[in-house]
Amino acid sequence: MLIGTVRQGRMSEHAARLVHNELSMRPGVETQLIDIRELGVASDDEGAAVKVPSFSAALDRADGVVITSPEYNHGYPGMLKHVMDTNSWEYVHKAVGVVSVSSGPFGGGRMIENLLPVLRAYGLVPISRDVSIPNVHGVFGEEGQLLDENFLHRIDGFLAELIWMAKTLRYGREHIANEAKNR
Repeated sequence: MLIGTVRQGRMSEHAARLVHNELSMRPGVETQLIDIRELGVASDDEGAAVKVPSFSAALDRADGVVITSPEYNHGYPGMLKHVMDTNSWEYVHKAVGVVSVSSGPFGGGRMIENLLPVLRAYGLVPISRDVSIPNVHGVFGEEGQLLDENFLHRIDGFLAELIWMAKTLRYGREHIANEAKNR
């Protein structure tokens, strides 16, 4: 589970903590909340040159990833892309779901549209659901408390889909030969 921005005052952190808490209550699920702000990825180089071993190891262990990110001017944060670019094979054939937040009425849907092709390029498999949180300042209080309980139902369906896809892809990675690797 990634908090996908480094900005101060980020409301997406509240969404990430809520989804992480809901995910951690699922039987048989282990989850880790990773804040890209705390990774300390250098911004003066790229790729493997700035790879953070603990982040790579967490991705390698994971069967799925949740990215929580705000929408910045129709897109995703540049630092999220920079951090994700530090890894490659760790993503292949793993489930990914996106939680987006926005201070406006669209809930970050445009960010998701722009992020999906990037996630596919990494080899991640996006699930069919996402959680878009519009008008985020009306959904979470200043201390991060959820003000609109309707989002719990949406998060529940999102996590059910993510867990199903993660289990399915893990089975595939473990039991079905990947003939495309050799082509």
